[in-house]
Amino acid sequence: MAGVSDAQKIIQYTSGMGARSSTNGNVWVLFGGVRASHEGMTLTSDSAHFDVEENSFEAFVNVAIKLTDTTYIYGERLYYDGNTRVLDIWDDTVIMIDGRTTLLANHLTYERDASTAYYTEWGYATSENRLLYSEQGEYRAGQKQFYIYNDVYLTDSSSTLTTDTLLYNTETKIAHFSSPTNIVSDKSRIYSELGDYQTDTRYAVSYKASHVDNEGRSIDCDTLYYRDDQQYGRAFGHVVIVDSVNDITCTGGYGETRQDSNCSFVTDSALVVFVDEGDSLYLHADTVSLFLDSANNLRAVRANYHVKMYRKDAQAMCDSAHYWAEDSLMTMFGSPALWYEHYQCTADTISVQHDTTGVKQAVLNDNCFAIEQVDADKFNQVKGRKGVVYFKRGEPDYADVLGNAQMVYYITETDTTDRSYLLGANVGVGTDMRIYFDSTRAPSRVVTFENPDMQTYPVNAVPESQKRLQGFRWLSFKRPRKPEDVFVW
Repeated sequence: MAGVSDAQKIIQYTSGMGARSSTNGNVWVLFGGVRASHEGMTLTSDSAHFDVEENSFEAFVNVAIKLTDTTYIYGERLYYDGNTRVLDIWDDTVIMIDGRTTLLANHLTYERDASTAYYTEWGYATSENRLLYSEQGEYRAGQKQFYIYNDVYLTDSSSTLTTDTLLYNTETKIAHFSSPTNIVSDKSRIYSELGDYQTDTRYAVSYKASHVDNEGRSIDCDTLYYRDDQQYGRAFGHVVIVDSVNDITCTGGYGETRQDSNCSFVTDSALVVFVDEGDSLYLHADTVSLFLDSANNLRAVRANYHVKMYRKDAQAMCDSAHYWAEDSLMTMFGSPALWYEHYQCTADTISVQHDTTGVKQAVLNDNCFAIEQVDADKFNQVKGRKGVVYFKRGEPDYADVLGNAQMVYYITETDTTDRSYLLGANVGVGTDMRIYFDSTRAPSRVVTFENPDMQTYPVNAVPESQKRLQGFRWLSFKRPRKPEDVFVW
């Protein structure tokens, strides 16, 4: 039996049997091998109702719809409006196939003019090896794009993305999210509130509230670019990198972390804090790089340009610095200055080595110069080619000044009220010197070796030419007095 065929928009059909409905003369009740077509769409079903006046079609049982050569929908019940070209199809599981993408739902609405399918209760979609789920959503077949929301997840063999709103393109394999989102893999977790995720390469771009956790390391920033397959991240704006394995925090305007080379660095107002039970070390430089071993333990730190460091017990500045964790050795290059209690030490390079009790040894190579302020215009001074300070249980024990050693040292006396008085000054030279320190970290004895030439003067009779050793520079104004001062040059 054939339906109306004198107009293109009228649904065309054939069936094994058919009759007009007893309750509505405009409706044909069709049975047995029902086939229908409308403007390029074809469908089959076991039975159907066709309303001639409304140009609508209801199909029942084993409904199969061919929208294009690559797009099909299957279900158990269909309502199709030929005028609006909108179809609704129901089943326990409606199946829509569009090329390599399959969408499952219990109810689909498909707008042919927009080539878009909608679901409102739940929907599963598979595209190649990826699975999408949401409570509500739409699939834009023309753009190969899902727009899904409410309890959304996108997963494959390597990662799972969960969010509230997601735009996913099955051809580009890019997911765009604009609500709080977590992307979890076997090694990392990314959090963002706005961004994109390339599922093929596991490349995430986050533009808001960006955060990533990766095997004991985390990054917070404004904007994040992160390759999960390479565990490589670039961070922009208010960057905070926390290494919980080594108790290190890095901040700056820009940072990178690269797992394959076990390296992270920060720049643009870079600050690295080494947490040590309340006595943290604050290190600032133009760029600070951290290097880890394969077990994520700190291996080395490199700080370049405008370096300043602050700890309660010591402060320093230099042009660049390297720290080797295996030896607990910090070496400073480029006009370094080290402040310890009342002392200022300078040299061409300064190396400080620690052990479990604190500082073990400090070495001042080439142009060693140590200064201690006695009062407003008087300074104890020692200089030489090289200086080595030896510590015992973290306290200075003695220091050797090697090569052309020179000194200006004021003699003090303490009365019964613990008031100190200046008595005079020892001024002299020797090939080498050794300085011993007492329990208060003050010099207690000076020994001069080989060809000593020492003079003792009353405190007010020291010649002006000998009050300052050549190369004297008192840099107290550059000394950081609190953590924030590491940014002040």
